[in-house]
Amino acid sequence: MALPANDLPQGRMSARMSAENRKQQIASVAADLFSAKGFNGVTTKEIAEHAGVSEAIIFRHFATKDDLYRAILDQKVRQGAERMTTHLRAAQLRKDDRAFFGSLACEILEFHDRDQTLMRLLLFSALEGHDLSDIFFSSTVRESRNLLRRYIKQRIADRAFRRVDSVVAARAFVGMLLHHVQMRHIFKSEESRLSNRQIADRLVQLFLDGILEQKSQRA
Repeated sequence: MALPANDLPQGRMSARMSAENRKQQIASVAADLFSAKGFNGVTTKEIAEHAGVSEAIIFRHFATKDDLYRAILDQKVRQGAERMTTHLRAAQLRKDDRAFFGSLACEILEFHDRDQTLMRLLLFSALEGHDLSDIFFSSTVRESRNLLRRYIKQRIADRAFRRVDSVVAARAFVGMLLHHVQMRHIFKSEESRLSNRQIADRLVQLFLDGILEQKSQRA
């Protein structure tokens, strides 16, 4: 898939750019290209041309193309995980179900609105069989699902939720959100005019309607 001309980085930045800023610029250019063509579809020469640097400069900051790809995914995933943990902690302590699931849902939707490259990068890495896909899903996805699973399990013990499989329930909730993200940003077929908050509220309502104990729904 060709990267649209108006989406390409402008390149040719100041030769006086600091080492850290240059590293970030290269990563940003590479992320756009990888998200459009996949890991195998992009060469370091192409990245260098769009970044306005030589290949030698790229390898000064990243030993290999794999290291560059890993750095991009690590940074994007870490930023998202940190924000979600902060948003969820207070609601988790209060055992506020709607706030807990609502905060998580809204943060996931907004995160992918802010950065539309991550989902494409992850899909490409999975389809290409890149080992970073396994690393991502065995760490970040598992961590977020475990957080959800523990919360659901605790609320089952509190008799607020029905006795359901907490692992399946956690996957179901995350699955609703990621499907919405893919329909909006990958397939471009999401036509809803609702805000992220409104979408999050509706998905949370659907989820809780299926998991809450009957007495909790009536309260």
